[in-house]
Amino acid sequence: MSDAPGKNRSLLRWLKSTSNRTFIVYPVIVILLEILIRRGDLVIVVWGLPLLPWGYLQFRWCGKYRTRIGGGGPGLDNPPERIVDTGIYAYTRNPMYLGHLVFITGLAVTFCSVPAMFLLAYHIVWFHRRVLKDEDHLKAAFGQDYIGYMTRVKRWIPGLI
Repeated sequence: MSDAPGKNRSLLRWLKSTSNRTFIVYPVIVILLEILIRRGDLVIVVWGLPLLPWGYLQFRWCGKYRTRIGGGGPGLDNPPERIVDTGIYAYTRNPMYLGHLVFITGLAVTFCSVPAMFLLAYHIVWFHRRVLKDEDHLKAAFGQDYIGYMTRVKRWIPGLI
């Protein structure tokens, strides 16, 4: 007899991963929706394609860098042991989340996709709320050192916001 409840829990745990949703599930859904909407005529805007590997690689490389320099693991379930304020983290406090948004922007542009644009708009708000919670955790963990980092380095885009 199969362990259907166990498999369902594993699938739900896999789907809870933001990176699995962004880099695997969303592209499949966007492509399928665009094929349905356009009745098989998938539009590909070539200049949007570089955004896909850019977003994914930014997420991956920044995550590896953060873990190597700051300790801890992915997410705040296993928080960093120290503030990472070098490399790309000297320019933006959230380069991994920004990688997700670059990738989703790539989906919207590459497939000229209205559903992906809605996905992007939703995730801009979702990630911003997540960042605010992360900042509260990091202020509690690192105090004035993190507050100082916040004053030196922009939350999202260097020089802007």
